[in-house]
Amino acid sequence: MKFCPQCNSIMLPTKTDEGNVTLKCRNCNYSIELEKESVEKYKITKEIKHTPRDKTTIIEDEDAVQTMPTVTVTCPKCEHNKAVYWQLQTRSADEGSTIFYRCAKCRHTWRSY
Repeated sequence: MKFCPQCNSIMLPTKTDEGNVTLKCRNCNYSIELEKESVEKYKITKEIKHTPRDKTTIIEDEDAVQTMPTVTVTCPKCEHNKAVYWQLQTRSADEGSTIFYRCAKCRHTWRSY
């Protein structure tokens, strides 16, 4: 870990347009270019934030549906009484999960909050 000689903030590794790696201060923009031998010591990562919509899984594979748990519930479309179900956390962590049902007969999918 390196600190900026001008403002004492932590210097972070960044890639330049030319592909070189520099240590750059976010506070005062002071930067120094790293030597090729010391580039290996630093790791540049990017954090990707996902929304619940990005994490929603759509189950279409018939083999996956056959291995899911079944429940006795009436389908609102065909009134068949068997369905598979799964749960997803679609809202914030302090709220309950959403239960999804898929009819075993007509494959209609609905949810329960």
